[in-house]
Amino acid sequence: QVHLENSGGGLVQPGSSLRLSCAASGFPFSSYTMNWVRQAPGKGLEWVGDINSGSATTYYVDSVKGRFTISRDNAKNMLYLQMNSLKPEDTAVYYCAVGCVEVDGRPELPCDYWGQGTQVTVSS
Repeated sequence: QVHLENSGGGLVQPGSSLRLSCAASGFPFSSYTMNWVRQAPGKGLEWVGDINSGSATTYYVDSVKGRFTISRDNAKNMLYLQMNSLKPEDTAVYYCAVGCVEVDGRPELPCDYWGQGTQVTVSS
């Protein structure tokens, strides 16, 4: 069965860094584009970014460009989200996801499979 396990969240101050992890199993990880999606309190799902399966090219929503970095370790079936210069507006539950259909280059949410999510709280 496809399984995605999120970890790495926590409470940090603005300007701090945090790295989220996603352990994947049950599918050929290296063959799939992986996604990060978040949901702020009271808000809808927001696609954060993704990393391609082949080229490992990354794409990000404008609000996190230059601050967040997505990476993957195919040998370990691991996906990462390095978050730097965190802002209070980054506070959300962060999910890794796979099977997000793209329409004109934009992912349609929700995706087919999700991690359980990990809470990131940025507060002073």
